Amino acid sequence: MPRVMQAVAATAWGEPDVLRPVEVPVPSLLPGEMLVRVEAAGVNPTDWKSRATGGRGYWRDPAILGFDVAGVVEEVADGSHRFAVGDHVFGMPRFPLPAEAYAQYVAAPARQLARIPEGIGFAEAASLPLAGLTALQAIEDAGRCLPGQSVLVCAAGGGVGRLAVQIALALGAEVTACARPARLEEAAAAGAAVVAVRDDGLPVVTSRHDVVIDPFGGDRTAALLDWCAPGGTLVSLIPRTAPTVEEAARARGIPLRRVVVEASEVGMQRIAGWVAEGRVRPRVALELPLAAAADAHRAGERGGLDGKIVLRPWQRGQGATDEEVTP
Repeated sequence: MPRVMQAVAATAWGEPDVLRPVEVPVPSLLPGEMLVRVEAAGVNPTDWKSRATGGRGYWRDPAILGFDVAGVVEEVADGSHRFAVGDHVFGMPRFPLPAEAYAQYVAAPARQLARIPEGIGFAEAASLPLAGLTALQAIEDAGRCLPGQSVLVCAAGGGVGRLAVQIALALGAEVTACARPARLEEAAAAGAAVVAVRDDGLPVVTSRHDVVIDPFGGDRTAALLDWCAPGGTLVSLIPRTAPTVEEAARARGIPLRRVVVEASEVGMQRIAGWVAEGRVRPRVALELPLAAAADAHRAGERGGLDGKIVLRPWQRGQGATDEEVTP
């Protein structure tokens, strides 16, 4: 008899109630893979967007969501020597293909994971991969930021924005963070200049920067061209931009680069190193049992949480109270 495990899958595409518990076989391993006992799975906006629409259509049946994973190595495929049974690891394996992290076990390529640094637990580790790699690749790869250059991070209190501020500072940039005042204390304490925002989320004052991080898309992407210094770069975290916005950027000689995050062993190791040094600090706002995945998606879509949502596959419980999921 094959081993089985508990997971949560989307039984259709739609509202959070389509997320249901399922029992599926424990994954088998291909060469170069490891079996990881999932201790925590991060919940990201791409999860609930995929649940609502089917995303890019990469899902298998049953459609087990979840990209961020942290856990313990239970088995290593023959010939792989990077990790050993018992190691604590985290990462974002296979993206944009499904990691299927909303489950008790995940099969993952060994070279897309990193060791969890000392000083943080599984929940904190699971909050880092997708948001942290997005921030790193936006600033360093797309933005081509060099030490001493100026970076503007909009929505600096969000999941990617908070880490973008910390990572840009770790890379030696001069950082300006903009967000609602209540979300700026952490950025200021880390060493960033802080600026409040207008009702549309854009900074209240115009300043020029070498790299501008756009989390918005749409008309606000075009507006952020005004914050780019001569020779600067506008980096959008939104995978699509309107032709009119691209034309406006070209007319002003400003590179507009879009970021789609990629799995990266090297990137995960660097993030782990910054965590160990205290330069990057994960923040978890809500931990729920795997069976409460629908509640986790409702809380994420409602917004207002100061930190990430994490599911715990081995934690008992069937759901969350209104007090637990209401900001």
